[in-house]
Amino acid sequence: MITIVNYNAGNIRSVLRACNEAGTEARITSDPDAVAKASKIIFPGVGAAPSAMKYLKEMGLDAALLSAYKDGTPILGICLGAQIGLEESEEGPTKALGLIPGKTVRFKLKDKSLKIPHIGWNDVKVVKAHPLLEGIKAGDQFYFVHSYYPNPASADNVYATSDYGQDFCCAIGYKNYFATQFHPEKSGRLGLALLERFDRWEGK
Repeated sequence: MITIVNYNAGNIRSVLRACNEAGTEARITSDPDAVAKASKIIFPGVGAAPSAMKYLKEMGLDAALLSAYKDGTPILGICLGAQIGLEESEEGPTKALGLIPGKTVRFKLKDKSLKIPHIGWNDVKVVKAHPLLEGIKAGDQFYFVHSYYPNPASADNVYATSDYGQDFCCAIGYKNYFATQFHPEKSGRLGLALLERFDRWEGK
């Protein structure tokens, strides 16, 4: 059973529908005890880091996620769930969960014809093998909606990149936590395949 964390940050129902379409059993909860005891967690989200962190703390979900992470529970972060998995975000600025050392940063594009937020389909380039990225090849595209992106302190935590006027990190990971800046739940068959792999992943 996959537990989807509801912290008032959007796209929760679309993640549940995608899990169901991928053939995985999932539920939505905002109960910190349920999150702390979950066997697998999807930590999705769209929106702003400051309000998201405020809500997580008020609900006790930040402590629940940290507890689950320390227990080795497989966790998949999506979009905002990737950004606030780092130590801090330029948005606010905001102190975040700190599952991976680093900082979420805003696009600083030289090409002023490119709009922010970055919205649409983009190639994803795998730069380091990971079970959740298995089978993704050159030219495969995933769907993005974001103005910020994760920037880990160590390149060892970068698993995939994309390009939008600059190369940027779009998949990060460490131990039992893996996160994507793109939205698997909005990325068709490739996204569903990633969710299927997460359902099988043991967090190692």
